[in-house]
Amino acid sequence: MDFLDTIIQKKLGKALSREQIEDFAAAAARASVPDYQLSALLMAIRLNGMDARETADLTMAMAHSGEMLDPDVDGVPVDKHSTGGVGDTTTLVLAPLVAACGGKVLKMSGRGLGHTGGTIDKLESIPGFMTSLPKERFVDIVRRIGCAVVGQSAELAPADKRLYALRDVTGTVDSIPLIAASILSKKFASGAHAIVLDVKYGSGAIMDTLEGSVELARTMVDIGTLAGRDVTAVLSNMEEPLGTHIGNALEVKEAIDVLSGRTKGDLLTVSMFLGAHMLTASHVCADLTTAKDRLKAALLSGAGLERLKMMISAQGGDPRVADDTSLLPQAPVITPLLAETSGYVTYMDTQALGYAAQAMGAGRRVKEDVIDPSVGFVLKVRLGDRIEKGSVLAELHARDAESARRAGDGIMKALTITDKPSERQPLIYAVVTRNGIEYKPEL
Repeated sequence: MDFLDTIIQKKLGKALSREQIEDFAAAAARASVPDYQLSALLMAIRLNGMDARETADLTMAMAHSGEMLDPDVDGVPVDKHSTGGVGDTTTLVLAPLVAACGGKVLKMSGRGLGHTGGTIDKLESIPGFMTSLPKERFVDIVRRIGCAVVGQSAELAPADKRLYALRDVTGTVDSIPLIAASILSKKFASGAHAIVLDVKYGSGAIMDTLEGSVELARTMVDIGTLAGRDVTAVLSNMEEPLGTHIGNALEVKEAIDVLSGRTKGDLLTVSMFLGAHMLTASHVCADLTTAKDRLKAALLSGAGLERLKMMISAQGGDPRVADDTSLLPQAPVITPLLAETSGYVTYMDTQALGYAAQAMGAGRRVKEDVIDPSVGFVLKVRLGDRIEKGSVLAELHARDAESARRAGDGIMKALTITDKPSERQPLIYAVVTRNGIEYKPEL
C-alpha cells in the first residue's frame, strides 16, 4: 500500500480503511516508513480527527503490533490507568486493596517523563523492589497474591512506542484518537479484560478543558465496547494535587499511611471509588455498594496493607517499609515553607506545583535524567483553606538549601491566596460507561 496515499486521504479529511490503519501501525512497529511520513500522518489525524471505527481500528492495530498476552490469573485480569496528574498515588493504594477483596490486578506501568516519576519510579524507591520480571513470574504473583506492578515490556505495542515519541516532538500529543489508542492498545496487549480509567480534569490534567476530558473518556469507553472489553472511565478533579505528598518516596509513604489508616482525604476517596469499579468490572462484586463495603473492610482490617507487603516481598523489595517508612530514601534537607500573607487558598496551578517537584530532582525533563527518589514536598494546604501569615504551606524535602529555596519560590507562585473563599469543584465529576454518563455520582 502506498503510504503517501494514506497521508493524502487523511489530509483531505477522509476516513481511513482498516487495511490502511493496520499498515500504519505495522510501519511504525517495523520502522519501514521514515519518521517524516509517520509525522505527516500524525498531524493529519490531529487536524482532521478519526471517527469511532477508525480509532478502534487504530487501537487494535497498535495492540497487535507486538506480543498479545492472555494470562491465566484465576480470575478476570483488571487494570487501572490514570491520564496523569500530581500527587496521584492511587495505584499503590487501590491495587492491594482490590487484591485483598479477591480482585486480580495485573498492571504494567511506565516511567514518568514530567512532574515526578511514574508508578514504576515510585516503587523503585522501595529498597530492592524489582519492576522488571519474567512474564511467567509476573503472572504467578498476580495469581497468588492478587496484584503485581511491573514495567512495560518492549514487546508490547511497539507501534505505540515509536508513535508516542514522534507525537511528543510534533505537537500532536493532544489528539484524542491518538491519546485513546495509545492508552488502550497497551492495556489490551497486556491482557487486561476489565479496565478502569481515571481521566483527569483541571489545572493539572492532560486536556485543557472539562469538555475535552469528557470527550476523551467517551472515546475510550466506545473503543472498549467495540473491542469487547469492559471499560469504565471516571472523571476526577486535578485542580489541586490528589494527595498531599509530591515526590517518589514521599508518595509511597503517603500510600502506606493511607493503607495503615493514618491518613484520609481525597487520595483515599478516589482510590476507593476506582477500586469499587474495578471489583464490579471484574465480576468480583455484583454492585458498587457491595464493592465499597468490601474495600472499607479490607482497609479497616489492615488486609490492604498486608497485601502491599506481600507484593513488595514477592517483587524483591523490603516489606518492612510498610511498618517503618523511615526505611525509604530520606532527603538531607527538610525545611518548612511559610505563608507570606493571610487569606484563603482559592487556586492552585497544579501543573506548576508538579514542575516545582521536577526541578528538585523528583521528575525527568528528558528520558536520560536520573530521578532522586528522596526529594519533593508535602503540601500542607488544600483549596478553600484559611491560612495565616507565617503558617506552614509546605514541607520541602530537598538535596540542599538552594534547591529548597527554588522549589519554595515555585510553590508560592503556584498558589493564589485571596481575601474571600471560592467554591470547590466536585472531586468526581462523572462516570462514563457503555450505558452513558452519570454526572456527579455519589461517593
